[in-house]
Amino acid sequence: MKKPYLLPSILVMLAALGFCAWLYPELPQQIPMHWNAQGEVDGYAPRAAIFAHSAAMAVLIAVWWYALPALSPKRFSVEDFLPTYGYTCLAIVGLLSFLQCVQAWAAHSGNLAVDRVLLTGVALFFALTGNVMGKVKRNFWLGIRTPWTLASERVWYATHRFAARSMVIGAALSLLLLLARMPAPACLAVLIGSVVLPAAWSLVYYKRLERSGALET
Repeated sequence: MKKPYLLPSILVMLAALGFCAWLYPELPQQIPMHWNAQGEVDGYAPRAAIFAHSAAMAVLIAVWWYALPALSPKRFSVEDFLPTYGYTCLAIVGLLSFLQCVQAWAAHSGNLAVDRVLLTGVALFFALTGNVMGKVKRNFWLGIRTPWTLASERVWYATHRFAARSMVIGAALSLLLLLARMPAPACLAVLIGSVVLPAAWSLVYYKRLERSGALET
């Protein structure tokens, strides 16, 4: 299988590691690694951990992402939308690398509003991935994978067209709320809702087609 976006994903990970290495000599021995819903630090780790958690997760995601297609049944292959599949991997790796850099800068500066910065990154991730949801074909690894979308190709495509709009709109609304200094949990709730809504709608649409006798697999 071709591996689009694999090289860019590797470069993004290396850039994040380079940024952390640049800051490393100036980091305190113990750095914040976890924040609660109020943006307060509630977990610390040795500064060497800045190279471990998010970076290791990004590597695992990249490897796993490109191993999964080999496990797919033929009817649910990712080959037909491989560029979108690879693009999504790059977006996930980018988000994790962003998290790593935010952790490093928060430890360095000591006064970063981590919860709001991270939510900004997550909102941008939702906008970028939502923008291509309509191109995702039926598969087991990526997208709104409910029993109803997997059971019907028509429901799958309708749901993902809906998700493409709701995720981009949710991301934009969340960013506006952040700019308006609204509480971070409210911004997060908007993002979660932008995914939950199309997932719930897939059931409604499936049942509508079922009742009308228009349901296709």
